[in-house]
Amino acid sequence: MKELTLTLLSFVLLATAAMAQSNDAALEKNKSFTGAKATKKMYHTIYQLDNADPKIIEKALRNINNALNDVRLAGKIEIELVTFSGGTDACLKGSKYEAELKELVQKGVIIAQCNNSLKERKITRDQLYDFVAVVPSGNGELIIRQGEGWASIKP
Repeated sequence: MKELTLTLLSFVLLATAAMAQSNDAALEKNKSFTGAKATKKMYHTIYQLDNADPKIIEKALRNINNALNDVRLAGKIEIELVTFSGGTDACLKGSKYEAELKELVQKGVIIAQCNNSLKERKITRDQLYDFVAVVPSGNGELIIRQGEGWASIKP
């Protein structure tokens, strides 16, 4: 009985030591991880903005800038921001987002507004910033882009 107890105790100690080494190795591996590698020639993503909440709009714009500033994606990313429903407010002339949106367009980002939302809200094309494109539907744009393999992000 004493031998069995010693054998079990030895086994438990060895197993505990092995688990500690395994945990240490996992922690070290995680510590040295620097993120996914951008191995493709090009990446495509569409951001969905359907909310008028300034915090959500600002988050979307910040997210897009973060992607544009990711060194792994430099020269390898195409981005579209599709606005509809409440997100339409960001594209209306006089909104506080004109400078930020214009800067994104100058960096190559496509800003696309849903025409259905314009009709529903009785907004004319000339009420939008001139640099904003209009697509037939925001949902259709998302569906097509996702079908083309674009990553879809909703901040």
